Amino acid sequence: MKHFIVWALLCAPLAAQDLAVKAQKVFTCEGAPIQDGVVIVQGGRITAIGPAVSTPIPAGMRTLSAAVVTPGLVDAHSVIGFSGYLNQPQDQDQHDASAPIQPELRAVDAYNARERLVEWVRGFGVTTIHTGHAPSALISGETLVAKTRGDTVDEAVIVPRAMIAATLGEDAKSTEKGKSPGTASKQVAMLREALLGAAEYKRKLAAAGADASKRPDRDLRKEALVDVLDKKVPLLLTAQRHQAIESALRLQKEFGFLLVLDGASEAYVVLDSIRAANVPVIAHPPMARFWGDLENASRETPSKLRDAGIRFAFQSGFEAYVPKTRVVLYEAAIAAASGLGQEQALRAITIDSARILGLDQRLGSLTLGKDGDLALYDGDPLEYTTHCVATVIEGVVVFEGQR
Repeated sequence: MKHFIVWALLCAPLAAQDLAVKAQKVFTCEGAPIQDGVVIVQGGRITAIGPAVSTPIPAGMRTLSAAVVTPGLVDAHSVIGFSGYLNQPQDQDQHDASAPIQPELRAVDAYNARERLVEWVRGFGVTTIHTGHAPSALISGETLVAKTRGDTVDEAVIVPRAMIAATLGEDAKSTEKGKSPGTASKQVAMLREALLGAAEYKRKLAAAGADASKRPDRDLRKEALVDVLDKKVPLLLTAQRHQAIESALRLQKEFGFLLVLDGASEAYVVLDSIRAANVPVIAHPPMARFWGDLENASRETPSKLRDAGIRFAFQSGFEAYVPKTRVVLYEAAIAAASGLGQEQALRAITIDSARILGLDQRLGSLTLGKDGDLALYDGDPLEYTTHCVATVIEGVVVFEGQR
């Protein structure tokens, strides 16, 4: 009984409180860094930010101190909460292999807010994750956006249906002889067929109007893709090789849906095409193993995307092996050292990620009125020897110490 009481106290949600954070350097990720700065959070929102000399801390307010403070980190694409740290069948819900096209699979029905990997990345300053079904099928299912807090999906999730995840490439090819899709052209043909079927379903619904007798039988799969065609949700399309990227852009041009390119390891080959389509990129983790579809990947791709004026962000991605996730902070650090630079790398895991997710009015920068999500460090966040000393979500200290 004693052990249960201790466990309950440790797992109980932390109470929100007003909070001040002092730091030698404050990266707002919207403007120039503030030297010797202060951030004040009240009611879960940022209510003041500026130099310490001109930003008084109210009497009695709890105050945390750090060498550096940044906005809470935003992981632009992950499978945390679906792919568990045990790497055993019971905690692997990121992919259902029964069919190549399943856009109707809801992310909220599988997300595990108590998965230990959520706690793990929170200890590095990650406060928001865009996560869901893995790039392991032609269309694997929905994604969601969650804060790295809470014990239930309702406590964690802020966008229950963010995107629909699709894949062009080796990971989406059938491993069974004679089963589809077995080639790149078959993959695109099957995607086109699914989108055309959704367009016809939409036409029949419109023609039936209010007459229930004329409405087609309900089809969850087609309903999900109608929402893609209607631009209610973007298609998150993982495409690594330049041929797959070009196929994704052709599909987007044909059907007019909102497209977010994922991975895009050979994006540097087709920069002009991506820029012309005005499509954002969630770049592959720079430390991913360069083999298979990533054999021609480059750690300099993020800097080339920046130079080309293409919106991009970083992700932890999907790993098939233990520990099942990367830390997006370290991925940004490698890109920073590969030509991107410190401030742009930090933006790519804060405000730029938030913009691609459509949440930049709420997340991603230390700006008045935004969520009080902060990451505190004892040095340069992109240095490997630096520790995250505290993580704050909407004014609640959800991690404090050293990872």
